[in-house]
Amino acid sequence: METDFRPPVVASSSFRATSLAGIPLTHSIINASGTFDALAAHRAFGDVLFDRFPFSAYVTKTVTLQPRAGNPPPRLWELGAGMINSIGLPNKGLDRFLDEDLREICHLPVPIVVNVMGANADEFAALVEPVAARDEVAAVELNVSCPNVKTGLDIGADPGEAAALVARLRPLTGKPLIVKLTPNTASPAAVAEAVEAAGADAVSLINTLRAAALHPRTREPWLGGGTGGMSGPAVRAVALAQVVAVRARCALPIVGMGGVQTGTHARDLLDAGATVVAVGTESFRDPLAGARIAAELAVLGVPDAPDAAVS
Repeated sequence: METDFRPPVVASSSFRATSLAGIPLTHSIINASGTFDALAAHRAFGDVLFDRFPFSAYVTKTVTLQPRAGNPPPRLWELGAGMINSIGLPNKGLDRFLDEDLREICHLPVPIVVNVMGANADEFAALVEPVAARDEVAAVELNVSCPNVKTGLDIGADPGEAAALVARLRPLTGKPLIVKLTPNTASPAAVAEAVEAAGADAVSLINTLRAAALHPRTREPWLGGGTGGMSGPAVRAVALAQVVAVRARCALPIVGMGGVQTGTHARDLLDAGATVVAVGTESFRDPLAGARIAAELAVLGVPDAPDAAVS
């Protein structure tokens, strides 16, 4: 039986075109990495996905050099206002991503942003150079902030380490480098300021907040990875505060995300200083959330979103 896929349709004149680090976008809503599997959606919905894609750009799930199986189960803990995940970034590894997944993803009718993560600057370099060299890729997002695995967290939490990483990667490509900031540090704004000076083209925030849950009977950690990342409505106010703080110290384009469920939530982040908004956990509940939120935002009226704000 064919599955229907009908995102809300809004006249194109209702959307205000914007851009992210020089990449033209038809509207202000993209996806957060790892929260919308375009390949699985294509298998479920068919080629209509290409005609009515919910987002104005597609950010891939994280790619690492070697294949990763991810964390042991259990991997999820549901909260009253979101969830904790300890997925652990399972992926096919760089070679199979380029040879297999990218061949399919490139048919999407939107720019492709590839999210990558390494344990150190050498691994990041080995990822960024071949990924950015592909014509299908519009930008690379550096995951220096994932709380589910040990690699990357220290780099993203320290302004000096983050700046050194960007400085190492900047000569490898002329394509935009987007740094995904961690909220699990004393000052994400300081990290944003540092990577801006080192040559980053944009920042994205927030990633998930480090969290844990206990088994209801054994009282041991529930998640197979011990801790995980909290997302959903519970983090929305934190995301708003951190976007405000980053915008006050950084003129780079900002991808704002965290608990966005409606057009009003997206408008809040734009008014706080974000250039575009990413939808994450809400897509698990509503696979068409991106299109719905974009339509709601169009009705509200999208504020001007220049490529870089004046700090």
